[in-house]
Amino acid sequence: MKILVIGGAGYIGSHFVLEAIKKGNKITVFDDLSSGSKLNLHDNIPFYKGSTLSKKELDEVMSSDDFDALVHLAAFKAAGESMLNPVKYASNNIIGGLNLIESCVKNNIKNIIFSSSAAVYGTPQYTPIDEDHPLLPINYYGYSKLIIEQNLKWFSKLKGIRYASLRYFNAAGYDSDCKKFKVESDPQNLIPLVMEVALEKRDHLEVYGDDYSTHDGTGIRDYIHVKDLAEGHLTSIDYIINNNKNLEINLGTGEGFSVLDIIKKTEVISNKKINYVISKRRDGDPDIVLSSSDKAKQLIGWSPKRSDLDNIIKSSWTTYSYNMKVNKL
Repeated sequence: MKILVIGGAGYIGSHFVLEAIKKGNKITVFDDLSSGSKLNLHDNIPFYKGSTLSKKELDEVMSSDDFDALVHLAAFKAAGESMLNPVKYASNNIIGGLNLIESCVKNNIKNIIFSSSAAVYGTPQYTPIDEDHPLLPINYYGYSKLIIEQNLKWFSKLKGIRYASLRYFNAAGYDSDCKKFKVESDPQNLIPLVMEVALEKRDHLEVYGDDYSTHDGTGIRDYIHVKDLAEGHLTSIDYIINNNKNLEINLGTGEGFSVLDIIKKTEVISNKKINYVISKRRDGDPDIVLSSSDKAKQLIGWSPKRSDLDNIIKSSWTTYSYNMKVNKL
């Protein structure tokens, strides 16, 4: 299968590319390298440097081959930043996403896999969260994802495209067999921040609140290994092509780990002390966020295989340690 990967030099994108190649697919990567890295690019794969804000650059790459599917992974993802700079997210995530859909229609790419987010649900009204949960995002990042989901629905009705909207929970871990992956330079998520403290790149970790209704007082989240996510993308492509149906599913584990669970596990695996301070709880942060991925199992036969906490932390520590030595982070 010929697959065009938008954002294929980033964290999730580069892992997807690796898994797709292993399965015998022909991959082309399009990335502006604003957050992705050339270190993540795989040998002998066509690469186009460009932006989703350029219709010309999108048309150039989309017309370069007869693609069976497109995977869209190019978006800004920091929820907090999106509330401070919504125009940045409107431009990249929404306008860039609409340009991409338009170019797919123009260049006859019929199958789109969209990297959405659990952020489209907003504050959980119940947990585990299933796909019937109301879509009420509470930050502009989640709103930007929902807008593209809604436009995919409309373009499916109006132009006949097929799509899968994959609502991730918390992507984590690395492929330990491929240590060359470049880690994030300015991480926003918990596990990368913990890794930086372990490597003494950061003095301490700020833990927002210890008064949650959980076993240790810190918030619990659902972490999904990035290789499990990659496989979910590949299986989703097969589903929408073979069944000629659209797909909206969660990709998560249904299990959760607290902030202190992550810290303690990292201390054991890295043999490093993780310094942290307890800060004020952030407004809007729920106690527990867990996914229900029953629909993914039922429709596409997908379930996570690598998302135990040991594997997530070990693979992260292996990759971060390697980057510290070789790439100096």
